[in-house]
Amino acid sequence: MSALELARLQFGVTTIFHFFFVPVTIGMAFFVACCQTLHYRTGRDVYARMTHFWGKLMLISFAVGVVTGIVQEFQFGMNWSDYSRYVGDIFGAPLAMEGLAAFFLESTFIGLWLFGRGKLSPRLHLASIWAFAGGTMLSAYFILAANSWMQHPVGYKLAGGRAEMTSIFDVLTNSTALYAFGHTILGALATAGMLMLAVCAWHLLRRNEVDLFGRSAKLLLGGVTAAALGTMIIGHFNGQLMERQQPMKMAAAEALFTTSRPAGFSLFALGDVKHNPKHLKVNVKVPHTLSLMATNSWNGEVEGIQDINRRYIAKYGPGDYVPIIGVTYWSFRLMVGSGTLMLLLAAFGFWRARRGRLLDSRLLLKLLIPAAALPFIANTTGWLFTEMGRQPWAVMGLLRTNDANSPTVSSAQIVLTLVGFTLLYGVLGAIGGRLFLREAKHGPEPDVPPPAEADRPDLVLAY
Repeated sequence: MSALELARLQFGVTTIFHFFFVPVTIGMAFFVACCQTLHYRTGRDVYARMTHFWGKLMLISFAVGVVTGIVQEFQFGMNWSDYSRYVGDIFGAPLAMEGLAAFFLESTFIGLWLFGRGKLSPRLHLASIWAFAGGTMLSAYFILAANSWMQHPVGYKLAGGRAEMTSIFDVLTNSTALYAFGHTILGALATAGMLMLAVCAWHLLRRNEVDLFGRSAKLLLGGVTAAALGTMIIGHFNGQLMERQQPMKMAAAEALFTTSRPAGFSLFALGDVKHNPKHLKVNVKVPHTLSLMATNSWNGEVEGIQDINRRYIAKYGPGDYVPIIGVTYWSFRLMVGSGTLMLLLAAFGFWRARRGRLLDSRLLLKLLIPAAALPFIANTTGWLFTEMGRQPWAVMGLLRTNDANSPTVSSAQIVLTLVGFTLLYGVLGAIGGRLFLREAKHGPEPDVPPPAEADRPDLVLAY
């Protein structure tokens, strides 16, 4: 493998692993804040125990996510120096905002929440967990703003062979970022919700803490249903935006080779394809559906891969502007399919819970345990679709991926760091996973433990 291919592999491995924890932390922080709010408003001990139990699992996810996220930004300088030089003036701004504002917000308020119980007033303690939850979402927004600039560059000018920012407002209000933020946050709520539902189902099957896990499951089933449905709705409009901004990505997602009016939605296709639709052995389509999805018109025209490629050659010069269709096509379907299964399971479970029949639905509870994998499949394949579908561009229309890596970094050096990061992440994943499973199986404490040092006078600095 070339140094470029190894650099792409390393970035993909570390990013996918890191993104296992990001949506879990965002979603669990929101749910823990909701539980603590219920306790603050009702005073019922069950909500305090829910806050304490789910809060422990949230902290494990947050800790591993922080460690794995640090490597991401270092890679830009190590393996992608030409990219960093080209976009640094723009890309650095939202990343700095994420580090200096959002991350410090998270770090400060998670500390206040963790160590302030019994020392802060109940209202301030509650505010600290909401501030932490808001910080995780703000952090996600800045990262998405940076990534969205790669998908749809705005607010810049080209000078001296590099992109320079002309408007931070345009970068932060990029239409791509706004859609991606809603899609990502709702997806994070669904991800954490499905993982927590698996824990609830495991305990409910054993009739452990039925009141606590029953209440948690009912809240989570409603939340996951709403979040999964919202994710799909925003995803639909995001797809229409993508059709205007990155038509090649959407055409590749459908294996649509020729411009069609109307265009059918491909349910299932097989074949070794690149540019030639004749190589498709099977392609089952639903007539008119893609036209309706992409243009809101029953007979709308959708541009095909071949025509887009010819247009790109005329605009950007000789080259192949078609991504790997097999990866784009199937990652899109795995993303949508996993999300649909999540929605159906959560909606059925919410209906059963509303009727008071959740405990009797043993098959549903058994299905909810392995269903915890569904959002992680959707997140991973969604990320692969977003990034692989943009190829051969690192920055759409401006910088190609094969011009973005570090020219002086050798394959041997990348192999060394790739192996090192993989082993390190494997160890972190094993430790984090073991801690999470141990605490999840142990269940909540019989009573919420008293605040540490609650019976001692407050400690102050002495000089």
